[in-house]
Amino acid sequence: MHIPVGIKSLALSLPSVIRTNDYYKEKYPDLVAKAEEKHSLSLMSPTDTSGASSHNVYELEMMPYLQDPFRGSVERRILSPDESSLKLECRAAKDALESAKLHPNEVDLIISSSFLPEQLGTGNAAYVARELGIKCAAWNLDATCASAPLALQTASALVQSGMYRNVLVTISCNYSRLIDEENTLSWFVGDGAGAFVVAPLEMNQGILGAKTINTSALCDQLICTFSEDNWGNFRPRLQLGKEMSQIIRDLVPEILLDCCKGASENAGITLDEIDYFIFCTPWAWYAKFCTRALGIDLDRTMNGYPLYSNMGPTMNVANLYEAARAGKISENDLVLMYGFGAASSASAIVMRWGDVALGKVPAGIS
Repeated sequence: MHIPVGIKSLALSLPSVIRTNDYYKEKYPDLVAKAEEKHSLSLMSPTDTSGASSHNVYELEMMPYLQDPFRGSVERRILSPDESSLKLECRAAKDALESAKLHPNEVDLIISSSFLPEQLGTGNAAYVARELGIKCAAWNLDATCASAPLALQTASALVQSGMYRNVLVTISCNYSRLIDEENTLSWFVGDGAGAFVVAPLEMNQGILGAKTINTSALCDQLICTFSEDNWGNFRPRLQLGKEMSQIIRDLVPEILLDCCKGASENAGITLDEIDYFIFCTPWAWYAKFCTRALGIDLDRTMNGYPLYSNMGPTMNVANLYEAARAGKISENDLVLMYGFGAASSASAIVMRWGDVALGKVPAGIS
């Protein structure tokens, strides 16, 4: 029997600093000039640029961006010195609860997924609970860029089981604290956070089906190390393995189809019946790749990459928020959310959209 549980409210929280491509052109002119000359950067450059294979739609959509030193990035949101991913999570959490007309004491569980959390080893969940002043359970979930659909799946299952009624999910990413500006990888990433409340909905609404598979082929390609900064503090640093680009190009199409078709089948529907698709868009070409691979029209999805660049797991929340705010998703529409997490899992989840309350529009968003 279907138990109607899903997203009741949704909020997005962004840092105050907005950086356009001109920032890097003015501050690092030699680096940009070198990149333009070589038509190649460390991130996402294919190991073999002789041409895209006709059967690989990922390669075909990627190729037009390879001569752009910013790979299609236009703007990215960056944490200021007095901001943190935890502050963004707490702001989004308060906004989501206010929109849902819930008092913090009505929350039974907090699930936080942060890449990376402010306190390595403990995660942000308990800190969010402390900021909200509530005593409910609080734990952390890690699925890299697939965190949003997997946290939604987990929270929904717990509410459907009757163990909890209102679950608050917070998602954040602080890539700018993990990558130095001098590293060209920083040109393609940004920071941000989001939150949503999972609770009972109207009959026939909510989560209908899901499909998740692991991405263990990338276990050695997403590397977090520590280095000492100029002030003697040890900070985490994110590095990508040399084979990551090739592995992604080989695996992404198959995994996308497996998860999205599997989630639809588990929901008892076909992809053609889905009204709108939400993808975690880590690259400028990813939305086009997904729609082409699934055989759907581009206007059935939202691509927030030009506005945000890659905000990791927050991209799913940002694209969902923007689609709902723009009226692309209406109550009772069928929505599929898909996220691909490196060295973790890829997951798709199908839901029938409810009467979802949206949080305040973040500053700097028109």
